[in-house]
Amino acid sequence: MSEGVVLNPTRLVLAALIGLVILLVLIIKFNVQAMIAILIGAISIGLLAGMPTKDIIAAVNDGIGNTLKGIALLVGLGSMFGAILEVSGGAQTIAVTMVKKFGDEKAAWALGITGLVIAMPVFFDAGLIILIPLAFSLAKKTKRSSLHYVIPLLAGLAVGHAFIPPTPGPVLVATMLNVDLGWVILVGIFCGIFAMIVAGPVWGSICGKKFYVPVPESVANQEEIDESKLPSFWLIVGIILIPLVLIILDSICGVVPALAGVAPVFEFLGEPFVALLLATLAAMFGLGLKHGYTMKELEKVMTKSLEPTGLILLVTACGGVLRYVLQYSGLGNVIASMNLPIVVLAFIIAVLVRISVGSATVAMTMAAGIVAALPGISELSPLYLACTVAAVAGGSTVCSHFNDSGFWLVRSLVGIDEKTTLKTWTIMETLVGVTGFLVALVISFFA
Repeated sequence: MSEGVVLNPTRLVLAALIGLVILLVLIIKFNVQAMIAILIGAISIGLLAGMPTKDIIAAVNDGIGNTLKGIALLVGLGSMFGAILEVSGGAQTIAVTMVKKFGDEKAAWALGITGLVIAMPVFFDAGLIILIPLAFSLAKKTKRSSLHYVIPLLAGLAVGHAFIPPTPGPVLVATMLNVDLGWVILVGIFCGIFAMIVAGPVWGSICGKKFYVPVPESVANQEEIDESKLPSFWLIVGIILIPLVLIILDSICGVVPALAGVAPVFEFLGEPFVALLLATLAAMFGLGLKHGYTMKELEKVMTKSLEPTGLILLVTACGGVLRYVLQYSGLGNVIASMNLPIVVLAFIIAVLVRISVGSATVAMTMAAGIVAALPGISELSPLYLACTVAAVAGGSTVCSHFNDSGFWLVRSLVGIDEKTTLKTWTIMETLVGVTGFLVALVISFFA
């Protein structure tokens, strides 16, 4: 970056506003692919702000390189891990076991917890398609509205997808803010539990009483899950916990002097890509080979799971470009002068992008990029930064409506109209986001 170039603050703000408007118009009005739109928006901000072209080029190169080097392996390994869990029946194992444990009366709680756990390694849409038949089965059995069970499942999936690594969203934000994943997992679990309770069993009970939604005919006559073919519950739980426990132990060893002797071991094993690699290998052997899959079949499953990761990585990399353009232009100093707590600022930015664009990934990426450009961000405590990650996750979850693909997926699978989807799913997503944010805000006061 050029030294001694001081850009006019007013021009910086106008450039940022115009650039973001260009970005939103490209996505909303002209349906331009998000990666291209973010890249054009970032470059527009740099040009309009008067940045030297070599600084803009440096921001693009630094944004792509520094962002991808922290997340590429994690997204790839996480996708393969989740795919094995999906095809092996691991998700159904957890759901069926939890429902049995809780009983029919408290099955909504079981589905919420199941969704939360499953969404960490499995993408939201895949988890929903796998588990929704169980929610319908319970509704048919108890003669209740399917929303009584579907809403808690959706809430759990939304929480796990947004707040808790190794799901891509919080990993991407944590990487851009350079915060230890162990802290992100701990804060994410804490925020996620409260969010799941409020938006899941509590809101699901209200929706179930207010809207009677019968089980869709297409699934009403489906056969029950054959439990004899499902893998062991504790095996599934153990494999899912491998990366979470190793990453958290690494973080704990870093702050507890008594554990200094084993710190180097967990520093290696708790490195996120090592922890996820070990979990993926355990899933390959424990869930794949032991349950009849050949290595060739597993290779196909794992390769196919990588197909959607390219888009995630490129959109996120372009978010990194936006971050470095804002940072190199000096706009971060201008934003910081607003004197809002960073946790609050992160939530507001994510909410605005989420409502405008609809994509949670784009909202997370843009909010993280803007927050990462703020001066002094690297000096904040790991706990505060983890709360900021949770705030971004919460903001990117709220207000799912017509421009969100998740809205239409839920509408079609549950068999409800747009108005009912807005009154149930959209409010549920907002409860998840706002509750998670409020818990993160409270925790940040102690950071």
